[in-house]
Amino acid sequence: MPYCAASWRAAVSAVRCIFLRSRIAQPRKARLSPIEVAKLFGTPTYVYSKAALTESFLAYANACKTYAQGDDGALVCYAMKASSNLAILHLLKELGAGFDIVSGGELERVLAIGGDPKKVIFSGVGKTREEMRLALSHDILCFNVESIPELHRLNEVAGSVGKQARISLRVNPNVDAKTHPYISTGLKENKFGVAFEDALSTYRAAASLPHIHPVGIDCHIGSQLLDDAPLLEALDKLIDLVDALAREGIHLHHLDIGGGIGINYKDDEPVAIAKYVERVFARINQWRLHNHQGKPIKVMFEPGRSIVGNAGILLTEVQYLKHGATKHFAIVDAAMNDLMRPAMYEAWHGVEPVVQHSQPAKTYDIVGPVCESGDWLARSRELSLQEGDLLAILSAGAYGMTMASNYNTRGRAAEVIVDGDQAHLIRKRENPSELFALESILK
Repeated sequence: MPYCAASWRAAVSAVRCIFLRSRIAQPRKARLSPIEVAKLFGTPTYVYSKAALTESFLAYANACKTYAQGDDGALVCYAMKASSNLAILHLLKELGAGFDIVSGGELERVLAIGGDPKKVIFSGVGKTREEMRLALSHDILCFNVESIPELHRLNEVAGSVGKQARISLRVNPNVDAKTHPYISTGLKENKFGVAFEDALSTYRAAASLPHIHPVGIDCHIGSQLLDDAPLLEALDKLIDLVDALAREGIHLHHLDIGGGIGINYKDDEPVAIAKYVERVFARINQWRLHNHQGKPIKVMFEPGRSIVGNAGILLTEVQYLKHGATKHFAIVDAAMNDLMRPAMYEAWHGVEPVVQHSQPAKTYDIVGPVCESGDWLARSRELSLQEGDLLAILSAGAYGMTMASNYNTRGRAAEVIVDGDQAHLIRKRENPSELFALESILK
């Protein structure tokens, strides 16, 4: 079956995916097809585009340079929970990114790629004492504190190691992000952050603690936002709090608006990053001029999905076609342990065959081999398929590999970055012996 370049280009153009980008960037070089990638590295395999990663990060960075007042007016901290492979982190570090982390392990990844701890912010509701000590020992930029008990624990830990912890409070502004309930984080019923009505008193308490230095304010209201109106509403609430704190003599150095800008999964129309950044700075600069006496305040962003989501696909091979009276199944070698989002959120991912056939299409559910009825990657897709076909699961760069597991003793997928006509293995496929290497038998 010949590789159909036209169908592949059509499939990836809508989501800015891998191989078309490399061909446009390197038109005189040999073309790298997904079939060749599968032959080199097998399936299932996550494949990322260096060009797409670079472009999406620079959409933030360049907009910040355009609209921020001064070179030190903004910092883009990549939310590495979206995708944390060292090669991706190193690429973003070289482009100037800071990092938003949610665990000590993620800090270790930043250190492993030579990242600057002073460009690291530590979020998350359950920081342990060990994680706090690790972050303090490397003098990270800031802890995003999410509760009063965490604030007191951090003060205790910082005192025990002779440090002063720089903090911002993650304020929960009770703004509805109008997204999936599992990824909405800014309402009163969510576990994240300090309630807006408690923020002022909590800052007073923080300022009174000997080993705490309040330097910023933070919020993150949710993920996959297509409209920036909720983010701008949250920004207005943060600005009011900064002014109230200044009146009490608590002057903050940065304002962190969080992340959350969505990507195109299926006919989605997310706000353009440059337009969003422009609107943020329009409000910040107007406030700075009229209400903040022109005092400098750094604006920080925590994008994750919008940088890596549409820069990655999951390549998988059809193992069996199972035809029934009411339902047809395409059983592939990727599964819910490789891509959890459909089973967890009922998330929609585009599915495109690498090779097009002339035979009539059928309606298939794309399912994996894991022993669960919830093991599905896509439902009710009109596709013309044969056993052995390669499928591209689109928009899989965010929360794919980082949420993967070893359920059913399945090794996690390989990861590859495409750069021009070159494909680089950035994580090898796990084998069974590696999965149980840390286990032991009772004697």
